[in-house]
Amino acid sequence: MDAMFAQLLHVTTRAIEVAGVAVIVVGIFFAAFNFVKHRARKGAYHELRATLGRAILLGLELLVAADIINTVAIEPTLDSLAVLAGIVLVRTFLSLSLEVEITGRWPWQSSNRSAGHAVDQPHQD
Repeated sequence: MDAMFAQLLHVTTRAIEVAGVAVIVVGIFFAAFNFVKHRARKGAYHELRATLGRAILLGLELLVAADIINTVAIEPTLDSLAVLAGIVLVRTFLSLSLEVEITGRWPWQSSNRSAGHAVDQPHQD
């Protein structure tokens, strides 16, 4: 592979990884700010959890994309593919868990609520 192209891919994957981490960090601050601002409102804690979950989901998607680019384009070995498979499995499980936590239902279940809105009642822990 051309050295310049490989370097460009490394920079691209690093940028996507940084973006993924930034989305999570900014989401944490945004959720905390909104929680403090609206803490007296009913459902503020549930909204905090839903906002955090959405930020983590988006950040995880970016991190998985960076891992896929890195594995497929930069290091296409069986070992790196096995590591990628493990990472994708763990992150997919986390994504599904967060989706259930945010919406209160599995992603494939239909809902009569409009898309993207959290369930009104928080889960009982």
